[in-house]
Amino acid sequence: MLGVPRDADENAIRGAYRKLARELHPDVNPGDPVAEERFKDVSGAYAVLSDPARRSAFDEFGEIALDPNFDAAKAREAGQAFGGFGRGPDMRGSGGLDDLFSNLFSRGAGRGGFGGARLRRAGPDVEAELELDFLEAALGGEQRLTISRPSANGGSRQQTVTVRIPPGVADGGRIRLRGKGGEGLGSGEPGDLYARIRVRPHPFFRREGRDLYLDLPVSVREATLGAKVQVPTLDGRVTLTIPPGTDSGSKLRLRGKGVPSSSGGTPGDLYVVVQICVPRDLPPEMAKKLEELAEYEPADLRKELS
Repeated sequence: MLGVPRDADENAIRGAYRKLARELHPDVNPGDPVAEERFKDVSGAYAVLSDPARRSAFDEFGEIALDPNFDAAKAREAGQAFGGFGRGPDMRGSGGLDDLFSNLFSRGAGRGGFGGARLRRAGPDVEAELELDFLEAALGGEQRLTISRPSANGGSRQQTVTVRIPPGVADGGRIRLRGKGGEGLGSGEPGDLYARIRVRPHPFFRREGRDLYLDLPVSVREATLGAKVQVPTLDGRVTLTIPPGTDSGSKLRLRGKGVPSSSGGTPGDLYVVVQICVPRDLPPEMAKKLEELAEYEPADLRKELS
């Protein structure tokens, strides 16, 4: 848990603990359950390893020695009686093994063999970042993610998991994979994996909630006289009607062409924002024709700015 070897000295242990404690402290990571759980584990590990007696018992007997009611002297007596702790004869079925381990804990710890020791602990949650394309996040799919999964013995191992991406997942959202986090201790359940989503921007779609926005270049002729144009959507191109006299900045809505709902509800809409592109480098005769249109322009074009 502290990332130090078993033969680490007191200074190495103290230095590793202080470094991790600064990184994982709840004040530095407010609202982060993964960091909070790791902070508790690191603090617990340091409490054991900074105490010479507790460290000696842990080195000698392993995880079972972490129980506060564990009696090291009785454990040694039991080890001598059975030819070494944990290596005695198979006493299953006779009740002897149950009685043996019940005696290893001080009075009040309860009987029941290993059940008396606090050997059960849920595994820590793990958080990893998963980067998705814009369309993949909107439409859903599957991605493989390689994580460093904490082991029950304090180490870690690389593991690749498949993440099912629900439609409509947003940038910054999290997908929970139950049981794919750190391994539990003893019979403790494994933790969960939280895949935090990072969505790469799209070249022309913008997202607000479940609605999409698309800037559409339109010529002066199309905006003035009206037109039918092809526009992209998440599931292919569709025909959009531009009404005559459409101003630049007008929003034309395509219902149901936004981001799908992960719960199966109504999808969002696609808003096409008209951007009128004016002609450039007009010859004199064409510029004169535009001048002739002046009498049709609104007289109060900039009234709202006065």
